Amino acid sequence: MAEGVFKHYVKEAGLVERIASDSAGTHDYHVGEPPDPRAQRAAGRRGYDLSALRGRQVGRVDFHGFDYVLAMDEVNLRLLKRLCPPEHGHKLRLFMEFGADSAAREVPDPYYGGSEGFERVLDMVEQASRGLLDHLRERL
Repeated sequence: MAEGVFKHYVKEAGLVERIASDSAGTHDYHVGEPPDPRAQRAAGRRGYDLSALRGRQVGRVDFHGFDYVLAMDEVNLRLLKRLCPPEHGHKLRLFMEFGADSAAREVPDPYYGGSEGFERVLDMVEQASRGLLDHLRERL
């Protein structure tokens, strides 16, 4: 969901040519698959189209190719730290660090809950995406 929401904000801001983003999981679950139908429905109700997204697993090339490598939670951040070459460790952060108004540090996985979990995660992702975009604008 975060990739789709963030790409939407980048497009609205007219910064597609200047800001590239992608998402990947720390495990090989759902590689090549579209987002969960519940995520697609929740996102669609807010105007985000996730239908073109496909799951992939993070690789070492990601640490070289991106300025930031963001994790949704501490468990995935620890996994990324193990994979990350030492010279790129400064790129690792939690996504919710950009959610300025949020007390939450982690985005929960809504997969095993009901539809309300996807709505809650979307709220968090929207907030952090806006904060990340503001942060990147300052650096452009």
